Amino acid sequence: MDRYCVFGNPIGHSKSPLIHRLFAEQTGQVMRYDAVLAPLDDFAGAARAFFAEGLGANVTVPFKEDAYRLCDELSERARRAGAVNTLKKLADGRLFGENTDGAGLTRDLTVNAGVPLSARRVLVLGAGGAVRGILEPFLGERPAALVVLNRTVQKAEQLAREFADLGEVRAGGFDLRDEPFDLIVNGTSASLAGELPPIDPGLIRPGHTVCYDMMYAKDSTAFNRWAAEQGAARCIDGLGMLVEQAAEAFLLWRGVRPDSRPVLDELRRLMAA
Repeated sequence: MDRYCVFGNPIGHSKSPLIHRLFAEQTGQVMRYDAVLAPLDDFAGAARAFFAEGLGANVTVPFKEDAYRLCDELSERARRAGAVNTLKKLADGRLFGENTDGAGLTRDLTVNAGVPLSARRVLVLGAGGAVRGILEPFLGERPAALVVLNRTVQKAEQLAREFADLGEVRAGGFDLRDEPFDLIVNGTSASLAGELPPIDPGLIRPGHTVCYDMMYAKDSTAFNRWAAEQGAARCIDGLGMLVEQAAEAFLLWRGVRPDSRPVLDELRRLMAA
């Protein structure tokens, strides 16, 4: 049976095995997908052992940069992101690396949520690997403005320079004031600790601004609760991004795109139970 997996540490919480099982059932694909706990000090060894037989893998924290270094060939998206979340064994045995995070987020916003990026003013919070992975697809949607804010301004400025060939990216610190946006995406990890990036409430236009947290939880994230209190028109979490990036990986591996909607609905149902 064709074997696939997700590498992570920790990994017991991963929803990827369920997502890909549902994708396989829906599309009639015969495959096995497991969660693999990779050693923190030997991701490469775990990956090479798996790919002696396996055909593809997802990669989650903290191994996306390790996966990037392991690849023999990279997509342009992965090269720009400096991180790989999807591995595929090519016919000659070499490893191909892709980053589907940005495409997954963009599809969740534009298709699932019906939130356009084109000609919109978009604010992205954070300048780490999660944000690096979304800038290329975001710029491909031709927003009216794309602004990246980060606690360390120099990191945001570095990102702006690296992606300048794809479109204008403004960079700044969390002290930006009174400049409302159409869409605000939280790409920081603050929600994992129940904390907030220290941004001005004036960046949200009540009744208009859509806020998206790349993190998700059973209950609303700290960022989305705060955004709702400021009058955000909609607050969306990152569960749809998780499903959509998985669908992109499934397409790369199996050559068929699953219908993500019923899988996302099932995950929402299970999380609400």
